[in-house]
Amino acid sequence: MVVMSSWRPYLALLPAVLLLGVLFAGGLSFAIVESVYPNGQFSLEHYRGLLMEPELRESIVYTLLLSSAATAVSTCLGLLAALALRRYARGNRLLNTLVQVPLAVPHLAMAVLVLDVLGQSGLIARVLHLAGLVGQPAEFPELLHDRYGIGILVTYILKETPFIALVALAALRRSVTDFEAVAATLGASAWQRFRHVTLPLLAPSLVSAALMVFAFVFGSFEVGFLLGRTYPPMLGVLVQRRYMSTELADRPDAIAAGVLMSIVSAVFVFAYLRLSVRLVGERPALF
Repeated sequence: MVVMSSWRPYLALLPAVLLLGVLFAGGLSFAIVESVYPNGQFSLEHYRGLLMEPELRESIVYTLLLSSAATAVSTCLGLLAALALRRYARGNRLLNTLVQVPLAVPHLAMAVLVLDVLGQSGLIARVLHLAGLVGQPAEFPELLHDRYGIGILVTYILKETPFIALVALAALRRSVTDFEAVAATLGASAWQRFRHVTLPLLAPSLVSAALMVFAFVFGSFEVGFLLGRTYPPMLGVLVQRRYMSTELADRPDAIAAGVLMSIVSAVFVFAYLRLSVRLVGERPALF
């Protein structure tokens, strides 16, 4: 009876796990099979061809850099916001609601907002023109469709920082404060309490949230399509462009690129988890 009760939470999750597992594992399996058996015979020609293309290599590097930067900045800002707001967020429904508002905004809507604000014909450029700081709105620095992906970064930071903050706030509401108080009575400084008490206790939640942010940004399409450059594109844009090509011969290449996207994402996630163990000292459940 005791054994049955201990397995009850896992049995309750079993339908959702099976559904997601079948959809994800099944889709990935079909993609792998179609990419290595394009004509009914085993072949890696599409992978070899893709890896020889400068566009794909540059797209992978570009997407990795953007995803890593967006994840790192969002995690740091979200953690700082949670630490600053934790005293005021307890019992304050209005503040908690305001923090959650950006989560309800679609990424595409946030990208359009950034386009209207940071574009060379956007709000800031027009205000600076009216103030006489720029001669024409077109003289405003090009922050969108640029080589550094500033508009893409801003969009994801605005969207993902509140998500990280909410996760950190939820973790801070637990026993973190009590452990900090104990460390303070033992003479630990503010930095020592943060480094050796607060951060290790928040690490599992922060690592999980950061991994979700990275995986989403790395495989995203709409923001990179709207605010990114034509070359090199984000990897999701490259895959979608080739999959929707009128040339049917590009379809296996697109599927192979999607499989490579999954592999690169998995490798980077594994490296990120290992790095988090070394820096924070917290061992996630995955290990």
